[in-house]
Formats: sequence, structure tokens, C-alpha cells
Amino acid sequence: STTPNLAVAGVAGLAPNVAFYLDEQPLTQPGRNLDVYAADLNRVEVLAGPQGTLFGSSSQAGTVRLITSKPDFSRDYGKIKAGIASTSGGEMSNNFELVGNLAVNERLALRAVVYRDHKGGYIDNVAGTLNARESARFRPAGTVRSNGVPVIPDRGGFQAGDDLSGVNFVDADNSELVEDDINDSTYTGGRVSAQIQISEDWGALLSYAQQNIDSEGTFFADPSLGDDYAIQRYNDESLDDDFQNVAWTLEGRVGSLDMIYTGAFTKREQEQVVDYTDYLFTGAYYPYYICDGSVSYPGAAAPSGTCYAPDATYEPVAESTVTTHELRFSTDPEKSIRATFGVFYSEFDLEELVDFVYPGSLSVEAFNGEIGFAPNLPFDTGFISRPGVPPTGVVFWNDVKRTDEQLGFFGEVTFDIGEQFSLTLGARQYDITFDLEGSANSSFCNLSGPNGADINAFGADISDKFNADGQVTFRGSCDPATHITYTTEDLTNGTVLPGTIATDLTAPDTADSTGSIFKVTGDWKPSDDILVYLTFSEGFRSGLLNRPAGIVNRAGNYSVPYEFDSDEVTNYELGWKTDWLDGSLRINGSLFFVEIANMQTTLQDPSITNLFFSDNTADAEVLGIEADFMWAASENLLFSGGISLLDTEVTDVLLPTNEVAEGSPLAFAPEHQLTLSARYQWDVQGMVAHVMPRISMSDDSQSDIVLINRDEVDGWVMFGLSAGLTTTTWSAELYVDNLTDERAELARNFVNDRQRVYYARPRSAGLRFSYNF
Repeated sequence: STTPNLAVAGVAGLAPNVAFYLDEQPLTQPGRNLDVYAADLNRVEVLAGPQGTLFGSSSQAGTVRLITSKPDFSRDYGKIKAGIASTSGGEMSNNFELVGNLAVNERLALRAVVYRDHKGGYIDNVAGTLNARESARFRPAGTVRSNGVPVIPDRGGFQAGDDLSGVNFVDADNSELVEDDINDSTYTGGRVSAQIQISEDWGALLSYAQQNIDSEGTFFADPSLGDDYAIQRYNDESLDDDFQNVAWTLEGRVGSLDMIYTGAFTKREQEQVVDYTDYLFTGAYYPYYICDGSVSYPGAAAPSGTCYAPDATYEPVAESTVTTHELRFSTDPEKSIRATFGVFYSEFDLEELVDFVYPGSLSVEAFNGEIGFAPNLPFDTGFISRPGVPPTGVVFWNDVKRTDEQLGFFGEVTFDIGEQFSLTLGARQYDITFDLEGSANSSFCNLSGPNGADINAFGADISDKFNADGQVTFRGSCDPATHITYTTEDLTNGTVLPGTIATDLTAPDTADSTGSIFKVTGDWKPSDDILVYLTFSEGFRSGLLNRPAGIVNRAGNYSVPYEFDSDEVTNYELGWKTDWLDGSLRINGSLFFVEIANMQTTLQDPSITNLFFSDNTADAEVLGIEADFMWAASENLLFSGGISLLDTEVTDVLLPTNEVAEGSPLAFAPEHQLTLSARYQWDVQGMVAHVMPRISMSDDSQSDIVLINRDEVDGWVMFGLSAGLTTTTWSAELYVDNLTDERAELARNFVNDRQRVYYARPRSAGLRFSYNF
């Protein structure tokens, strides 16, 4: 349901609705999840449906766990894996992975993996120009955009219909940045772990992981350019994403209970440069920064003067830390009554500084060649990571600290009822606190002179807005003399000036999500080959605070909430796990109905504010069937596949605006999806040869539930083929992915009123090789 926007992916981003784990530790993060490279894995566990009782917040749709290979006490050994691939119309790719296992003695074993994976680019940056005439400021209501949705009256441009013949529009020109295959990326990292057998009943596992992602360009393309893999970008783009992770697990027995204590600490640092020029198409305030005042404030005369080149960037620098602790107890799994219960605690801290850089502003005479001032007045007592004047050209910035603290108590107990039936009851009690400090600030007030002071008149002083002292500083203009601090006493005796300032005095200090969720599952096992289950389960995501809280839309019927609530899902599921034909055929599946309440959605509405915000926008329902099968047709031939059928619908709209429509489908929810593969293998002179064709397909879907940001994601069919040889020492495999070079649309984005499509990688052919030693 969430509109993607990396500019606020961290501090204002919603939590994902699928939980992500590395072994025993949750690594789910708001906005953009931690991207852990899948090296030396034992398996990947996918737990579908709400898993909130055992896995907590974000596990609404399920939980994905990467389970790493652990140190092995049996012997010393290692493995080398390498690969090379060619992408149609793109660059070459290559990867390397080295694994080593050392059994030091019967009480200590060590394991390590190092890897490097370079993924060649395939998106081309093609020549183009644009200017500020295309700003939403000059676009009339009723204009039909390329997604077929007209501009509603509330979003019509402030100067739509003005005579612009006297304005000189300077083009942004990307000719010097034209380049093929701009979106290459490289993963480099490693992991080392130690398994310690303390005693017969107690053992410990320690691990350390480090990874860097170095990525260039963008992975979205513009379908209007004719070439499916082309885009027009006006600035060089890059991402540097590092994390270090330390994890520890102590496992043993306390009386008749099995006990696991696990903890982890993760530090992540991100530095990014993103082309922000597309904001021109929705940013009605964009010309304020790059046009002469006679354009933005024409008065009685027609606009005149110059609008300079509209190329821009946003440049986030973020550092986050996550600390988690979990203590879990389990009873004997062989008993007729068995239980798992425990306590979980986590703390997530994120400091994010994002600069919005408009080079064209440096040519605007009113700015006197300087935009920037020091955010350090006495009332700015909250978080500030960069005191002093921002860099030249920065016209807006976020300097925010976000803190999420979570405490949860959980448990599940299973009762066997005779030989065929069992009942599982689960519950989780949670308490999550979310806090924001800092500011989302503008340099706009520097129009009064190069020495203008920071008074937050056109931004949001978050530390002042969300505080516990019941007072707020009213920022009425660019003149610091107009600053007045009001208290809750002023509110009650009527001395507060009219306007939205009154609501600031009652703003919450933090957002708090407290509650309980439950799970009930009944199993029926009529034979050793058939299991039928019926489940009721719940999941949730915590609520948040909004940076631009209290701002009212043009129509006067909506105010950005200070705090919005958790959204919750309730799942009713009938499932089956069955074996047939003497175990050669396995068919699993489920029929499910999901109710979604208070669905959180992020919104971007420049007619209200230039800050991204979120709210509980709608209730919805999902009815679906999922099934998969594996059939060993012979000793040499194995078929497998899966199918998903979905019917999704927004059942109730909670916003008084026209952002969401009742009856709309949910985002990225195709009505049907299908996968099918066959693997045939045979002996060849002591080796095992195999060939494996596969097919996957997806129906059309929508990219968003917000109508103005929604675009249709086209359905697709993709084929793949692999063949290889395997011995006890080495293996080699040739493969072709996307065999027919299908332009498969995995995602779309229409946030800035421009179609942006993320395609599957074009046809790629390669060789994979591994050697055991």
C-alpha cells in the first residue's frame, strides 16, 4: 500500500509488512530493508501468513529467514564458487565466493565465507532537456497525466494559465552524462562464526558479518522513451551502503526446559546521491528556488525574468544502529503438551541528514549567491547533526533522529488431543515507542538577505513540535522578533493566536503502540500422509509520528495527523499438507481470507505540504488460494510448481480526500501467478548430468492504492533453462535466465507524475562453477 520514496525512506518510512531475519535476529528496517547477500546459506525459510505471535511487528504477511551454515565439528573442508554472465544489451557480471570450515577440536569449530558479486548494468542514460515550464506550478487542474488520472482542483498549479511569454526558461541538459549501462552494483563482504561446545548441555555461537554495496545509476526506466531500458537523468547517482553485524546465541537446558538467549548489534551507514529532477513535475514550490521573484510573485504584471535549469539532487547520509535481545524457553517437543515462550527487546536508532540541492538557485539574484543559515537558535534544543551553515545550493534539508523501542512477551502452547488432533494457542503482548527529533527545514527565508537567521518558518522544527513540556515557538515570519513561545496555559486562557498553532500544544511526545495479538490453530491428521489445519492469526505494524503534523489541506477538510495508529491484519486460513502415490507426489496449499484494518499508507501531496507524510487510509480484504506441488515422476524426473489466486479490495476509505477509492485492488497483488519447472537428471560416466527448464508468469497489477500515484504493472511470462554436470568434487552449470528477453515489469512508480518501470534483468546467459576441497 505504500508509496515508495527513498528521500524519507528511513526517518519517515513505514516498517515493511514482511519480517526479515538472519538466523535468530530480526533485521527488518523501515523504508529500505537491509540487503543481506545470500552467501553460504543452509536454507531459506518462508513462513507465509501473519506470524505476529512469535515474530512480532512487521510479520503481517509472513516472515523470511536466512539460515546460515553453521561451523561443523566433523572435519576441515572448504568450497569455492565462481560465476560469469553476459546480459543482453548490458555489461558482463561476475561473482566469487570462498567458504572454509575448521574443526579445531571437539569443543571449537570455525567457519568463514568471503564474497564479491559484480552485477553489470543494463539501463541507458539517454540525451534529454527540460525546463521549469513543466513544473506543477503552471499545470492546470484537469490535465490528464500518463497514468490516465486527471489533476484534481486541489492540485491545480498556483500560476496555471499565466502568460509565461516574458519568462526565459533555461534548459537542464544531460548531454554530458549520456552513458550506456549506468546501473551496475557490487556486493563485497564476509562472515566468520565460531561454535563453542561449553558442556554436554550448553553451547554458544558467535558471528561477525560485514558487507558493502557500491551501486551506481538508477534501476528504473522510462517507457515513454521507446527503449525499454532507457532513462533521462540529469545528475550522477550513487549508493554506498555498509553494515557490520555482531550476533551471539547461548543455548542450553535449565531443568526440563530448553533455553536460547540470542542477541545482536548491527550498525549501518548509507551515503547516497539521487537525481531529484523529477520532483519538478509535482513540486508546485520548485520555481520559488530557481526562478526570479518576478516569476514566483508577478503581482499585477505578467511573470517576467528567468527560471534557471531545474536539475536537482537529494543526498541522504544515514547511520543506524539496531540492538536486539531475545530469551526463549521450550518444553520437550515429544510431549503431548508442549510450549514455547519468552521475551523480546529491541532498540533502533537512525540519524539521517538529507540535503536537497538545487544548483539553479545559485543564479537567482534574490538569494545573493548564498542559500543557507545556521540552525542553532536557542529554541532549537533538539537533535542537530550539522551545526552551522548548510553547503552552498542546499535549499531544504532533513536533519532527523528516529528511535524505535520495542518490548514484547510471547508464547505458544500445543495440546495433542488423541492420535489425530492437536490445538495450538499463541499470544503476544507488545509495547512499542517511536520518537522523532530534529528538523525538516528550508532556506527560503534567506530571501531577506544573506545573513538571514534560521526560524523554521517554512519547515518543521520536529523537536519543538513533539515535546513533553507543553510549549511551542510560533514562527510567523522571517523576522526572529516575531517569535513567541506559547504554553498549554496560554491555550486555556485564550491568548494563543488563531490557526493551527493551537494543535501543536497538544501534540504527543512519542507515538506508542501497545496491544495484544493472538493465534489459534487446529490440526487434524487422519493418516500419516494427510494433515489439514484451520488457523486464526493476527499481525500488526506500529504507528508513527508525522513531521508536518497539523497542516490543513486547501479544502479545509483534512489535517495531517500528529500520530497515526498501528495497522492490523486478521487471517482466517484453511490449509492442507498431503503426500500421495507412495510419497512421490506432494501437494500443499491453503485457502485464506484476510481483513486489513487501518492500513498505513505514505502520501505526497504538495497542495498540503512539501513533506511526505503517512496516515491510516483504508480498510481492505484479501481472498486467496495458494498451492504448490512436487512430483517425482520417476527416479530421474522431478516436476514442481506453485500457483496463487488473489482477489483484493479496498472496502472502506478512511480519508476525507480523494486519495484512495473504495473497490480498488491492493498494490502489487496480481490476480494470478504461476511457476512450473521440471528437472531431469541421468548418469554420465560417473557424473550426474541434469537439465532444468522453468516458466513463471504474473497477471497485471496496480503499483499503488493512492490513485494519483497509481500505474498499471503489466503482466508477463518468463522462461529459463539450465543444464550441468555434478561430481562429488565439483559441479558446473550453464544457464539462461529470461530466455525470450521478456520486458517483465516487476514494479512501477508514479510518485512524481512520470512513469518509472523496474524491469527484470534482460536475457542473461552464464556459467556457474563450484569446487569442494
